This record gives sequence, structure tokens and C-alpha cells, in this order.
Amino acid sequence: MKLVAGLGNPGKEYEHTRHNMGFDVIDELARRWSVNVWKTDMKAEIASVVRFGEKILLVKPLTYMNLSGDAVGAIANYYKIPAEDIYIICDDLDLPAGKTRIRKKGSAGGHNGIKSLIAGLHTEEFVRFRIGVGHPKDGHTVIEHVLGRPYGEEIERIEAARKYTADSVERALETTVDKAMNEFNPKRGR
Repeated sequence: MKLVAGLGNPGKEYEHTRHNMGFDVIDELARRWSVNVWKTDMKAEIASVVRFGEKILLVKPLTYMNLSGDAVGAIANYYKIPAEDIYIICDDLDLPAGKTRIRKKGSAGGHNGIKSLIAGLHTEEFVRFRIGVGHPKDGHTVIEHVLGRPYGEEIERIEAARKYTADSVERALETTVDKAMNEFNPKRGR
């Protein structure tokens, strides 16, 4: 069993903001897989589907970004899902808008949602699918930036990254995370 969780904030006011890239990718996977039955349990929206020969839980924590580990940790514990079978999809300020990267482990890097997950899962060794949202411009604060919606040419890059990330999650589920990293992570020198 795999747990695929997208990070974000619940509520209409946060829909399609940079900080909700994780929710948007989960919605894309649910659309592709014809998932339309969700339940609210353990502080999250959860859908269950069988794909690529195994059960997959799609998860959107309802705890708000900074407490994502409360929901994901509880679900992982309840279903006894090991950290290496937990895939987290989130925004990343340190990647340019629209760039993506898969990592098998690592520190929080200043991301409060990841910090909460590390605390909730008691490990840094879970897979991250990171989507770049870039640093704030035009005098905006980090909070204004991540809670804002993309605009201008950024819209097209982030929309492409949402689909590309969904593709990379599917590849990791179908094959291995290493194969997905080799195929979908940007190559040096390009």
C-alpha cells in the first residue's frame, strides 16, 4: 500500500494558490483515475484506489499546511505504511516556478509542512515531489506569495508542472522512485 499526500490548506480561499500545489496534483490524479468517493477521517480527506497492482490512498490533510504531519502521521500509523511508501507532493520556494524535483529524503529546508511531516512520521526518509513556485517578487512577503495565485506567464509553467508531477507520481508507482527520478528530475547541464 502507498500513501500519496498532497499538502495544502483547506477552504475555497486557498484553492489553486501556490501553497496548494499538492492538493492540485492529488485532484489531477483523482481525475485521471476516476476517483470520486472521498471520506473525511483522521483530519484528512482520503480516497482509496487500486492502481498498478496495489492499493493507493490519496490524501489531502485538513489540518492546514503547518500541521500536515498530524494527519499523515495518523494515517500512516493506522495503516502501518512505512516511510518509503509515503509520497508527499508540495510547493517549493527554492525551485523556480514550474520546475519539479523528486527526492527520497531530506531536511525540511524551511518548509513548515515538511517540518510537521518529519515530526509526525519520526523520519526524514519519505519521498517528496516538489513543485517550484519561486521566490516572491514585487515586494511581496513569503506568506503573500505562497498564499497567492500564480499570474502572468507563471500560470502556464505551474499548470504544466502540475501535470508533469502527476506523471512522475504515476511513474514512481508503476515502476520505482529511482526510475521516476532518473526520468523526471532535471538533468544537470541542460
